[in-house]
Amino acid sequence: MSGLSLRDRPVGSATAYGGFRQIFNVVFTLIAVVALSGTSIAADRDPLKLLVLGDSLTAGYGVRQGEAFTDQLSEALQQAGRKVTVINGGVSGDTTAGGASRLGWLLSDRPDAAIVELGANDALRGLEPAATRANLDRIITELKAANVPVLLAGMLAPPNLGREYGEAFGRIYPDLAEEKEVLLYPFFLEGVAAVPELNQQDGIHPNPEGIAVVTKRILPYVLKLLDQADGGSS
Repeated sequence: MSGLSLRDRPVGSATAYGGFRQIFNVVFTLIAVVALSGTSIAADRDPLKLLVLGDSLTAGYGVRQGEAFTDQLSEALQQAGRKVTVINGGVSGDTTAGGASRLGWLLSDRPDAAIVELGANDALRGLEPAATRANLDRIITELKAANVPVLLAGMLAPPNLGREYGEAFGRIYPDLAEEKEVLLYPFFLEGVAAVPELNQQDGIHPNPEGIAVVTKRILPYVLKLLDQADGGSS
């Protein structure tokens, strides 16, 4: 028996075939729309928010607008292909206690990650290392409770405070980073401290060139932090 062509088949069969094709086209179109929408959402999603909780070293003391650490870090991240809004949470003269007291309202910005750069003023004032540690512990605990991954930037005490104080102060950062399981950048002023041409006249605060060195050195750690905030993707 010879087969029937589509034209010779019963009307019901032709109708069923046409209906199948119509359903297939609709389903295919829906799949394509969903896929394209997902791509568009991924491409257009809001940038990550990175909070820099710090003191004058990050606030921009003594430098012009656009030259502060947060400004240079924002530019470096952009050059690295990262879509990030850097929030300058630095206050000149701030201690770890001051940072802890104002963290609550900074969290209202809903940061996705945070760099904690505090402690320099504690050391300059000779505050008890135990108090500094307790304040930093409180800050990290509050950030982690808000599901904000942390990069802790270490600090060293001035040598004129003596060896015992310097050792006690220096242990704060690696000990806390290990205990709280957060990223650690051992010394925020690495490569800049005590280098005259990279500091302002006070010998304490980096000039724009010094800030550039700080930014370049800490950038790989910041990228790791952002990977944590972004679920491990780059």
